[in-house]
Amino acid sequence: MMNIKYLPFICLIAIMGSCIDQSESRDIEMKPSRAKIFSKGVRLESDHFHGNAWLDVLVVADSVNQNAVGSVTFEPGSRTNWHSHPNGQIILTLEGEGYYQEQGSSKKILRKGDVVKCPANLPHWHGASPDSEFVQVAITSRVNGPTEWLSPVSDEEYRGE
Repeated sequence: MMNIKYLPFICLIAIMGSCIDQSESRDIEMKPSRAKIFSKGVRLESDHFHGNAWLDVLVVADSVNQNAVGSVTFEPGSRTNWHSHPNGQIILTLEGEGYYQEQGSSKKILRKGDVVKCPANLPHWHGASPDSEFVQVAITSRVNGPTEWLSPVSDEEYRGE
């Protein structure tokens, strides 16, 4: 007859053994989470964009806080028109690869973690590279008025030619 004082020890060994056997028999590949921080939002139906883009409005500007904040998801190849903001804009890159260009300057490549401070009243555009979705958060002051939308970005401008 087995001494009862050894039962917990025997159970522990049995549990440890079953864990080892299970881990050796499973083929589990650990992948980083691809969950988005913010939702994709609603598709933008606007002549101010080329291609498909979605907007998740995070903060609506009001009389107390006159900053609008939105998460914008651009599908590969999509972009804004040239535009400017009376108080500038801040762009925070969350995912993918995108482009940003100020009038009179070269196009910049944006990747996760990049931040752009768009100067006030300076025409610029931004959007996704041809092969990557691009997700950004745009922070735009509405103190001195709304965004001024300008002409579409040509394919040559988009390609940097």
